Amino acid sequence: MPIYTRTGDDGTTGLFGNQRVAKDHARIEAYGTVDELSSTLGVCAAELAVASPGQPPPPGFAATSFAAIQSVLFDLGADLATVGGKAAVDRVADATRRLEAWIDESEALLPALRSFVLPGGTRLAALLHVSRTVARRAERRFWTLCQVEATEPARAVPTEFGVYLNRLSDLCFSWARLANRLADSPDVPWLRE
Repeated sequence: MPIYTRTGDDGTTGLFGNQRVAKDHARIEAYGTVDELSSTLGVCAAELAVASPGQPPPPGFAATSFAAIQSVLFDLGADLATVGGKAAVDRVADATRRLEAWIDESEALLPALRSFVLPGGTRLAALLHVSRTVARRAERRFWTLCQVEATEPARAVPTEFGVYLNRLSDLCFSWARLANRLADSPDVPWLRE
């Protein structure tokens, strides 16, 4: 079976359930950005392995955590690709609490913030900042979809997904700072010129 189908050559794509929509539909933008976010986290996980070979990471800050997040994002994306999709709601709610626990663990290892920080420091920290910004964009695309679908209750999108994306961006920020800390590289402070 070939990987190409030619069914999208007219600018449309299929949702689960065989409905076709434009490739720039709010639903496609939402789950496409979630997919992009998962890909950036895959790069972060690969960089984590390179950045700290043989060094045990703090609890939560491990390749297995990145894989767990990617798995949740896959489920979330599948629901976004399904009109009325809600199969992942319970899993996402539980996963949000896990993100909060990882944030708390990470923040306990970090000095208090005294200024805004710029994306940078180590390569891993910079990549986590990229993931943070993609998570924020995924969240914005999600809330746009919520507004588009708000007029039809059967098409409503679970708000738990937006909460998860919000926490995930917070985690990426915290882990970016943690990556710098573990490498003895200071955060890059924002300095007003």
